[in-house]
Formats: sequence, C-alpha cells, structure tokens
Amino acid sequence: MNLANAKIAQLLIPVEDFEKGVAFYRDTLGLPLLFAAPPQMAFFNCGGVRVLVGVMPPGQKAQRGSAIYFQVPDIGAVYASLKGKGVIFKAEPHLVHRAATSELWLAEFVDPDGNQLALMAEVVK
Repeated sequence: MNLANAKIAQLLIPVEDFEKGVAFYRDTLGLPLLFAAPPQMAFFNCGGVRVLVGVMPPGQKAQRGSAIYFQVPDIGAVYASLKGKGVIFKAEPHLVHRAATSELWLAEFVDPDGNQLALMAEVVK
C-alpha cells in the first residue's frame, strides 16, 4: 500500500496570532471560513481541500517549509486584487515554464507569519 490514490484532505498553516491569521486567510485571501475553534484553530475551504489555520500548542514550535500554491484562472486579476488589499508579493506574475500548449505563471508572497504562498496559473496558448 502507498499514497498513489490518496488525496490531500487538509493542510496546516501555523500562525502566531489567531485573529490576525483568520483575518488574513478569510478577509484578505477570501477563503471561505468553514468553522472556527478559537483560540487555536480555524478551518477554511480551498477548492475542496480543508485549510487549518492554527496556533501551535505551548512549547511546540511551528514548522515552516512547504509552500502552498493557489491555482487561479486569472493570475493578473487575483494578483491585482490581493496587492490592493496589502499583500506584498516578491515579484509580479512571471512566466516560469513554456510548453507547446500552455504556460505556467507564478507570483510568490508570504502571509503575516512568513508562510510561503504563491499564485499559480496555467495559461493555454
């Protein structure tokens, strides 16, 4: 047995400040809030994957390392909208791969706690 047929059900994004984290993912990024269990956990929906924004228990250090890529249909429009809400991007949307039938575009940013996030779009030629 292995994970060949598994799907990602939930991702944890560690935050230091619960209210600030909830506000960023709900109000700035616009992810629908499913439910909250203050003062440590809030659950959001992102395309069918549950995103847990949570404060780590006392004495447990947050592990940051994986980047989360949000696939969007119009990277330029989402980039402009989020930038207008104060999200600081590392760069404007840029081409990272060109294939015969499509292009892959990225725009990287971080949340208030330094978690690595990015917008991603596959543009059909």
